[in-house]
Amino acid sequence: MRPMLSGRKRFRDLSDQEILALAISSEEDDARIYRGFAQRLKTDFPATAKVFEGMAEEEDGHRQRLIDLHIDRFGETIPLIRREHVSGFYARRPVWLMEQLPLERIREIAGDMEAEAGRFYEMAAARTEDAATRKLLGTLAAAEAGHEDTAASLAEAHLTEDATDEEDRKAHRQFVLTWVQPGLAGLMDGSVSTLAPIFAAAFATGDTWNTFLVGLAASVGAGISMGFTEAASDDGELSGRGSPVKRGIASGVMTTLGGLGHALPYLIPDFWTATITAIIVVFFELWAIAWIQNRYMETPFWRATLQVVVGGGLVLAAGVLIGSG
Repeated sequence: MRPMLSGRKRFRDLSDQEILALAISSEEDDARIYRGFAQRLKTDFPATAKVFEGMAEEEDGHRQRLIDLHIDRFGETIPLIRREHVSGFYARRPVWLMEQLPLERIREIAGDMEAEAGRFYEMAAARTEDAATRKLLGTLAAAEAGHEDTAASLAEAHLTEDATDEEDRKAHRQFVLTWVQPGLAGLMDGSVSTLAPIFAAAFATGDTWNTFLVGLAASVGAGISMGFTEAASDDGELSGRGSPVKRGIASGVMTTLGGLGHALPYLIPDFWTATITAIIVVFFELWAIAWIQNRYMETPFWRATLQVVVGGGLVLAAGVLIGSG
């Protein structure tokens, strides 16, 4: 859609006053975003929260300087223009979409925000031919560069090596509790619990299509059950395990995938080709689960192997025996 039809102005059509007004509103928005980050992080990650509080204060100072410049050049009435009013201008994600982001991703977003703001000032300075406006935009670019230097000094002051390591450990622990642990439980349940019914159906009927339907029903049913069970078992407030919705999704999706892994081969019409393929898939599934347990849950590898690989092998053998009988 062309900018004229979309109701948004093109960047190159903005007047000097509108560019300055856009910078003012952008600085205000960024300060709010940084304060939102600080509010969310202050309990678990106080050092990073202090960095964002300091960056928000810097944004406030820049905004005030911009307002003073606008008053000097154009008067006290500042046009209402925001990022979403300009075609092709960089946008910020809605705050509610960033509330559950991991710590490292929040730090990356802050860096992206500074880089985008810097590019805006550079583009604006390159576009104008008016000497006074170019000087004004140069001042804004210098202010943005100063903001980046201040952000770096704030990080050095608050994000010491020990503080960063501690926050990274907390973030890793939260990732494990919210995503890895329920996802791994679901993957184990889906991979192991569906082995017996799928292979029993396969050897009892010799029909690959019906076996696939049994596997699909078992996988989807187990995924729904595990997802709701995980979400309803703990709201995460006292345990610190995070959002029940996220944990339910992780558990439900991984349960379904765990069962589908060895059900999908039965889409192959030939019985023995499908069965051998399914057994190979099971082999890799069980060893992958053992590796994940060892990597993220710090379970000794021999214990993970005994629990998953040997246990899964016994369930598989039971399904084959029952189906063959």
